[in-house]
Amino acid sequence: MALQILLNFILALCWMFLNNDYTAAGFVIGYVIGLFSLFLMRRFFRRRFYLINIWAIVRLLFIFIKELVLANVSVLKTILSPRLKNKPGIFAFKTDLKADWEITTLANLITLTPGTLVVDISDDRSILYIHAVDIDDAEKAISDIRISFEEAIKEVSR
Repeated sequence: MALQILLNFILALCWMFLNNDYTAAGFVIGYVIGLFSLFLMRRFFRRRFYLINIWAIVRLLFIFIKELVLANVSVLKTILSPRLKNKPGIFAFKTDLKADWEITTLANLITLTPGTLVVDISDDRSILYIHAVDIDDAEKAISDIRISFEEAIKEVSR
């Protein structure tokens, strides 16, 4: 992905220099032409077209923001309720992610979401132990994490 971005940047600079147009508009036009050129040559790269990865990163960011807002509302309801009826607990989440950065990203996204915290990761890096402030159904929490965060991280990395 980094190679494709660098090539696109170089193509934009070449476009600016060949047209003798050193403005931001000239660079943007060159960048778009470079983007189209790289799209046409995408089969010669080992990795997929980088714009797909950038879209997946933006999608992951929006998923995290949505989950962040929903978790904040849930924790706020728990805190503001007259009687504390929460059921804290720790559950094991078996992940399909393999790379260290993928597991770290998943653990950070879970920890940054209010009400959940990754307590430990197994030695083989396949199980995350997660503490939740209020958990009624561990299987539902596992499926929610798998559908939201894990699938989005897989989309970014693959």
